[in-house]
Formats: sequence, C-alpha cells, structure tokens
Amino acid sequence: MNAGSNPIEAAAADGGLSYDAITPAPVVFDGRRFSRQVAWTILVRGFMIVSSLAVGVIAGRWLGSGGFGALAVLNLTVAYAVQIGSLGLVLANTYYVARDQRYLVPASVNALIFSVLWGGIVSLVALWLVAIAPGVFGDIQPKLMSIAVVSIPFQLITLFGLNLLLAMGLVERLNVLDALGQFLLVVSAVVALIILRSGLWALVSLNTTASIVVSLLVFFSVVRTISERKTVAERWRGDLSLLGRMMRYAAKMHLQTVAGLLLFRADLLVVKYFRGASEAGVYAVASQVALLLMLVPAVISTLLFPRVAAERDESGALASRATRHAVLVMTIVCLLAVPALFALPLLYGAQFADARTQALILLPGVFLMSIAGVLSNHFSGTGLPIAIPLFWVATLVFNMMLNFGLVPEYGARGAAFSSAASYTLIFLLITLYFRARTRNSLRTAFVLSGAELRGVLSILRQRA
Repeated sequence: MNAGSNPIEAAAADGGLSYDAITPAPVVFDGRRFSRQVAWTILVRGFMIVSSLAVGVIAGRWLGSGGFGALAVLNLTVAYAVQIGSLGLVLANTYYVARDQRYLVPASVNALIFSVLWGGIVSLVALWLVAIAPGVFGDIQPKLMSIAVVSIPFQLITLFGLNLLLAMGLVERLNVLDALGQFLLVVSAVVALIILRSGLWALVSLNTTASIVVSLLVFFSVVRTISERKTVAERWRGDLSLLGRMMRYAAKMHLQTVAGLLLFRADLLVVKYFRGASEAGVYAVASQVALLLMLVPAVISTLLFPRVAAERDESGALASRATRHAVLVMTIVCLLAVPALFALPLLYGAQFADARTQALILLPGVFLMSIAGVLSNHFSGTGLPIAIPLFWVATLVFNMMLNFGLVPEYGARGAAFSSAASYTLIFLLITLYFRARTRNSLRTAFVLSGAELRGVLSILRQRA
C-alpha cells in the first residue's frame, strides 16, 4: 500500500485540498427502496434461520449434546477471532464508503491486504491460545482447531466484501451471497454427518471449504462492481493515510463490537467451564434461538447504518422511524416464539428439553436488546460518541459478574437470567442517551403513529 498514490489524494493535492475539504458524494437512499430492501432481506434471513436451525438439528442429533457443545465452542472461537481480529475496520469501511463513494477503491485494497496479512496472524494466535489453554476452549484438539482457523482470513475477506456491497447499496447481491454461505453450511452438515457419517472432523473440514468458496465469490463480486464504477484514472492501490483515519473510528467501533460479542456469547464458555459440554450444548440451542430471533431487527440495523451515515441524520428521525417499526415486528415475533419454543425438545431430542425453559428466560431480554440494537445505529452512523462503547463495556462487566455468581449454582438457567438482565440494562442506557442527545420522546422512538399503523395494515391487506 502506498500512501498518496490513489487518485482521490492526487486530485486533492492538485487542488490544494485535503480529503475532508472535498465535497462529499454520499449514496442517495430512496425510502421506498429501503423498505423493499428490508422486506427482501428479512425473507433471506428467514431462509437463513431455517437453514441454521437445520444445521443445528442435524448436528445435535448426529453428534449428541457433547459433540454439539464442542462444535458450538469451536464455531464460537473462530467467530470471535474473526470479529475481534477485524479491529473494527469492517464497519469503518462501511461508514466511510457510505459517506463518500470515492473512498471505495483505496478502502477495498486496504481491506484485502489487511484480511490476508492480519488474518493469518490472527489464525496463528487463535491456534496458540487453544494449545496453551485447552481447558478454556473445551479441550478442543489443536489439530481440529488448525482446520477451522484456516477459514479466518477468508471469513475476513467475506466480511469486508459484504459490507462494501452494503455501503454501495447493493443489498440484493449481498443477500444472495450471504444466503449461499448459509446454504453451503447445510450441505456440509448433510454430507459430513448423514451421507458420509464421518463426524466432527469431516464437518469442520467441509465448513472451512465452504468459507473459502464463499470468500472467493464475494471477492470477485466486489472487484467486478468496483471495476464498473471506478474511473480510468483510478489505480488499484491502498492508502495508509486513509487507513489511519479509519482506524480512529474503528477503535471505538471495535470496543463496542468486542464487548457485544462477549456479552452475547461468553456465557456459553462460562457454562462449559463450570457445568461441562453437555449442559453447554443444551444452552447453545437456547442462545442460538435467541440470536435467531434477533435477526429480524438486525436486518433493519444493518440497512439503517449506511443510510444514517450517508444522510448524516443528527435529529434521530431515521433511527426513530426504523425503531418504531422494529417494536411492532419484535412484538409479533416474540409472541409467536412462545409456543414454538415448546417444540425444541421434539426437534433436537429429549436431552435438550431444558433449552425450552432457558429460551423463555431469555425472551424478554431478546425483545429489549433487539430494539436497542436498531436505535443504537443512530450513533454508529453519526460518528459513534465514546459513551456508546462504554455502555457496552459496563454492561459486559455487569453480565460477567452475574454469570460467575449464578452459573456455578444454577447452571445454564443462571446464564439465561444473566443475559436477559444485561440486555435490559443496555436497552435502558441506549434509550436514555438517545433521548438526551436527540430530544425525541420515548413515544416518538417506540410507538407507531396512527398513520404509520394504518399504512402497515393497508400493506398487509394488499398482500393477504
């Protein structure tokens, strides 16, 4: 990467201007198109939920609670390595490119080099940690982990690529690639466990292969799109100066992301440490269901983030509008989830019976966390004040104190209660801060107006 070699900096130098002095050229988002994107993305996420449940059911029945718990810890470790290893740069790319498309080429090149070089280092570090502290990671064999960590650089490429497509407004293409990745995991589970009957080793190997295939498809999709958009004068070079400026935003985002990851999934490791692989496997099902329920508002959050960044909405109007609709959607989702949770033992087997109770304990917190996740994108898209990451860190500390106090005696049910209480806390912190910063009332943020409700009902009648 050569600083100063990209065409944006060259144009700025010719005019005697810095990047920040150039008039930005953000993506213009259309409200109707945004609604269509949300609808189609929710449908795709619905397919992904079903696919994820299918993988879980197959793995649970063919591997048992112990094998399923080991797989959950293995996947969790790799996911943490990817998210923590990204250093927040993925969302910084989205933020900067959404605000000004002229950052697209240097940001993409920076991302590719970062994924390959830094991703390789992260893979080695993850493998080293498993080797020196096997008990913390559920005694996973280093050889098995060595297969899984191969996917880390490729998963980073996928993560960067999908978020660049998002920043460019190519949500349809993003959805296709995302759905393909999930579908390949289903294929891996069927081939490894049902057809070949080979167990955990074959499943992890095929999952790694699927990650590599998807990353290559995402890479070529991004390269093709950039080639169509960039001017002839632009060259495929990175920019260290731009990377440095992005990292200032990324540092705050990374603090929030790491705290959020630990808040969502570290309880599984605590359950595994104190209560063993079987109980961790049962809790993995309950926590997986909770995360799947949060996918609907996550769709709104994902699409809202670049829109707020592009339109630079300081008033909170965009976030409030999205949050009001998220409240309605999550109310329906959570109500429908209650009877569905009683089917978990039928799907996974009798040994997973307590997952139903654990998921019911999590449910109120899931509702509140979902709303907080949508509302918080107002801050992510407007520069991310440091208070927001600090809220997540404080909530994580609260969560871990509860986990270490409750899990040794109450097991996975204690972990579920700890998570539900923590989700409530972050909801309160973000909501009160949003009200203080934007002066929007709680009714404005959470309750649909009569006209909005009539509009929703009208759409439902038309499609019935």
